[in-house]
Amino acid sequence: MSEPTILVLGASGLIGRFVTGDLRARGFRVVGVARSLSAAQTMSARDIELPVLILDAAALTRLLREHAVDVVVNCLGVLQDGPGSDTNAVHREFVGRLLQAIGDSGRAIRLVHISIPGTAEADRTAFATTKREAERLIAASGIPHAILRPGFVVAPSAYGGSAMLRALAAFPLDLPAAEMARPFQPVAVEDIAATIAWLAARDINDLSVKAVSWDLMQAGPVTMAGVVKQFRLAFGTAGWPHVAMPSFLLDLGAKIGDFASYLGWMPPMRSTAIAELRRGVRGDPSAWIAATGIAPKTLADTVGRHPATIQDKWFARLFLVKALIFASLVAFWVVSGFIALFVSYRAAAGILSAHNFPPALVDPITVGTSLMDMSIGVLIAFRRTAAIGLVAGIVASLGYMAGAAILTPDLWIEPLGALVKTGPAIVLMLVALLMLDNR
Repeated sequence: MSEPTILVLGASGLIGRFVTGDLRARGFRVVGVARSLSAAQTMSARDIELPVLILDAAALTRLLREHAVDVVVNCLGVLQDGPGSDTNAVHREFVGRLLQAIGDSGRAIRLVHISIPGTAEADRTAFATTKREAERLIAASGIPHAILRPGFVVAPSAYGGSAMLRALAAFPLDLPAAEMARPFQPVAVEDIAATIAWLAARDINDLSVKAVSWDLMQAGPVTMAGVVKQFRLAFGTAGWPHVAMPSFLLDLGAKIGDFASYLGWMPPMRSTAIAELRRGVRGDPSAWIAATGIAPKTLADTVGRHPATIQDKWFARLFLVKALIFASLVAFWVVSGFIALFVSYRAAAGILSAHNFPPALVDPITVGTSLMDMSIGVLIAFRRTAAIGLVAGIVASLGYMAGAAILTPDLWIEPLGALVKTGPAIVLMLVALLMLDNR
């Protein structure tokens, strides 16, 4: 029998990207689909950019038939409702259309659906409840399926919550004691990929795996403190003294993260993430282990096989600093423009007047540059326009420096060194531009 064709939905995500590459390495024909793929993520002609979440059932049916799909792996998910993110649309409505498409395709297709561990009784967030509703739709569909509920996923790459834990491990900072004590059973992303490969190799008529729901995670109890400790051993920071942040600071960070999400950013510290963290990550992997024979890798095996590289350390150290860099740049441009326009307008205009600018140009230039500065700050604040704002900020700063060198050279030697300080600001904007990518 020839190897089945596997369609991976969400092939740009933490799990989806790894699974796509791993299954190809095992010899499967894999079609990876994502809303957007970076140049680095497009590794094959079968990697497709497609707005799959807005496709209707008929379009999904055509996709399945066009690629002669035998297995669909659904890795799509969003953490929290917000601009461009709708948990119900992604987790429930899309799954409903996907099930209809599988049924209408006329093909024998197995659905492998990535869900979350835990019980419905403990679900409190829209993220969890819509994930559970999708599970119920799948269970009632009669379509051959496997619902996989991974624990905390440890992968070579890092995104979202996994990146945040690495950042914690790189700093002498802990979450509050109650959060650090929560159960946090991990799973290696390799074990998820191995499970999907095992399922893909099973005959579609194999009744033993026609409808299964498995928790995928390390069998032994692990807390969040244990996960962070293992990363600290890899980073060489385990011997450092650590300070636990107060709970109110964690809640404040979640509120700030929620606000940032409305600007298009996807910070890992948001109210849903903290709520799910406080619930903990736990499950019973015995059924999965018994059925597949896969021995889940321990956290020590997954994290501790190799010491952290300098790339790992730089990423972990800069991950939390990234938010501070962007926030400071937004404040720098908005506040400086606001002060020049509304607080110290006469002083700002006086600088031009003192250097013999034509009186008719003093006010327009002062107002125009102030509005430009504030506009640059606003552009940087929004994720979609941040790159434009950073480039504009660099160009504007170079323009200020060049203009001052020609028209007001004495400003270069003024006591506070305002123009001299523009150089480091340009470097910081360049750093922000280079850190803009999320995946």
